[in-house]
Amino acid sequence: MARIAFIGLGHMGGGMAPNLAKAGHEVRAFDLSEEALAKAAEQGCGRADSTEEACVDAEVVITMLPAATHVLDVYRNHVFGNAPPSALLIDCSTIDVGSARTVEEEAGAKGYEMVDAPVSGGIAAAAAGSLAFMVGGSPEAFTRAKPIIEPMAKAVIHAGGAGAGQAAKICNNLILGATMAVTCEAFVLAQKLGLDPQVFFDISSQASGQSWSMTTYCPVPGVGPKTPADNDYEGGFAAALMLKDLKLAMEAASQVGLELEMGEEAEEEYSKFVDGGGGNKDFSAIIKMIDGSWKAPDGQ
Repeated sequence: MARIAFIGLGHMGGGMAPNLAKAGHEVRAFDLSEEALAKAAEQGCGRADSTEEACVDAEVVITMLPAATHVLDVYRNHVFGNAPPSALLIDCSTIDVGSARTVEEEAGAKGYEMVDAPVSGGIAAAAAGSLAFMVGGSPEAFTRAKPIIEPMAKAVIHAGGAGAGQAAKICNNLILGATMAVTCEAFVLAQKLGLDPQVFFDISSQASGQSWSMTTYCPVPGVGPKTPADNDYEGGFAAALMLKDLKLAMEAASQVGLELEMGEEAEEEYSKFVDGGGGNKDFSAIIKMIDGSWKAPDGQ
């Protein structure tokens, strides 16, 4: 078992860290939120008062942070030099490929092995230990990282060299965002044409329109398996995070001279929804904007 510093206990990290503790690892967790720290402690994690304290004598450092600026700051100013050079660094944040490669190069220059390991699956999968991890880094670093990641995962896949995990995550969520948007449009159109949502689900889930957004994460309440739609679109993957990932995909496409028209359309749709106050709702709640029933929370 390993001594693990876990930095970032938000919606995802707060579910991930306890699974490492349940697996028998010694987890020292840190977050700026006292509430998040207390919840992690209740689930078997040790508390640290700072990133630096969490990293002392750590064999592994795992970060789950909001954006590239946070990742670069935490590693440059708090992890490097405080974690032992023998420590394995695992960043599970979703950031741009360039920043992932930069921080991994800087880590290597300081003697650390590091991987980028973004995840797919959402809050429920984080709590259940059933996330999919897309890992970028050297084969040697991946071999070290895989057994550490496994208590949090249903799949741990080596995507390639530094930044490859982020590339895979961006491309995966490009598909997810666009597919969910058109799935929502199809359900609204089906209802306008007089089809019962359950009947349309029964047909499309067995036909060529089948997708993960249809059969596993249906955006219509009371249809298919239980999803955030059955909880007023709470507790899933926030629309603001989907928009973030789509923007990362569009930026990456621009950098390689590629125009992604469907991706651009999806980004525009989620931008409208987030600007209209839907950022904290699950990304499938975009269906309410499409059918005209969306009402922004008070004050937005």
